[in-house]
Amino acid sequence: MLGKIKPNFQQNLFQTRLTDLINLEHPLVKLAGELDWSKMEFEFQNLYSEQGRPSIPIRKIAGLLLLKEMFKESDESVVERWIENPYWQYFTGEDFFQNKQPFDPSEFVHFRKRLKEKGLEFILSQTVALHPEAKNEKEVQIDTTVQEKNITFPTDAKLAKKVIDNCTKIAEKEGVKQRQTYKRVAKQHLRDAYFGHHPKRKKKAIMARKKLRTIGKRVVRELERKLPEEILKQYETEFSNYKKVLTQERNSKEKIYSLHEPQTACIAKGKAHKAYEFGTKVAVTRGRKTGVITSIKRFSGNPHDSKTLEESLAQSQRVREQIGGTRPTIASTDRGFRGVTQVENTQIVIPKNTKEKSRYKQDVARKRFRARAAIEPTISHLKRNHALGLNFLKGVAGDINNALLAGIGYNLKMRFNHIKAQFILCLEFLMHIFANVFLIKNLKTQKVQVKRIKNH
Repeated sequence: MLGKIKPNFQQNLFQTRLTDLINLEHPLVKLAGELDWSKMEFEFQNLYSEQGRPSIPIRKIAGLLLLKEMFKESDESVVERWIENPYWQYFTGEDFFQNKQPFDPSEFVHFRKRLKEKGLEFILSQTVALHPEAKNEKEVQIDTTVQEKNITFPTDAKLAKKVIDNCTKIAEKEGVKQRQTYKRVAKQHLRDAYFGHHPKRKKKAIMARKKLRTIGKRVVRELERKLPEEILKQYETEFSNYKKVLTQERNSKEKIYSLHEPQTACIAKGKAHKAYEFGTKVAVTRGRKTGVITSIKRFSGNPHDSKTLEESLAQSQRVREQIGGTRPTIASTDRGFRGVTQVENTQIVIPKNTKEKSRYKQDVARKRFRARAAIEPTISHLKRNHALGLNFLKGVAGDINNALLAGIGYNLKMRFNHIKAQFILCLEFLMHIFANVFLIKNLKTQKVQVKRIKNH
């Protein structure tokens, strides 16, 4: 059942109260006070059963999830750092300093599965609420990027070798005796397939790739013959993927690039340093003036950018409406979104070279599309500082969750930096006042001393 943190106002002789250790003006303390934890608990209480062992309190596990995304930590490292950091403990609702880990890191996996896309959209809306101007912002900027999956660079030889190894594992698990495991042979063929672009190795590499595919097909057929029908049904999707991997060619459609992540797509964005990226396409929606992310939507395959607008704006509308906001009326994009000018009540603005515009309208358009370029560093921050660059979460659900969590972490870090900047400004202002007071006192004492000397 749902666990709760009960406030403890009684002093403890053997424990230290966190308010005695930390600075209450710290940005993380201020941010903890701005987040509506009670609303979050009310929203997620239906995810838990009314009976059974009490769960981890929502504020504790949700708070640690937010810290993890803000500071780009792993599931394991965020729990380890929590023990060392009293500010993190205060952020998650603790009263006294703790020296034991709050829960096992694997609990994050179960919590993300409970939340799903709907729950993460709610948390995103709460991070948008920290920036009041963002919920009714009329104009947004939209761009797409690639969320790479944590997989090895796919080649035909690697995939065929994995098919052979996986078939051997299935045979051992189900007690099927194979005519030959091909462990040593497949390993040698994989070595021979390397550096096939070299003229002296090209012929040998081509033959090795063909041989690996032949062995892979042979092993799959053998298992299909020997496995009972009931067990064969359990491996139906795996075997269909294996066959597809072993038969796909260079120009085949809907290719499989990873056996454990078959939804991974090959996306070419025209980059000079990286011709192809293996992952999923993500559309980011950002406010023009505030810079707050109100939508970050994952798409399967490699759709045209214009096909992502409808779902991205719908998600932005859902997130903003949860905190009393409205749908954006203007969305500025780059030329990759050409083909769409209106999505429901939102006007899509794309840079065009038209001579009919007046000089004033040309200046307005120029400023708008120069401002649109600000979404590029936002995407860079999402990739480098908030784990959008490489996704370690599993499956389609992992793609959706990782993208939304990156947006949540970005909005929180932005608010954290705002509070930090305000705190520094206050300190500078106070120091300026104290310096002025000190100077005035010195001047007064100097005047008194001059008068005494004259009188003397």
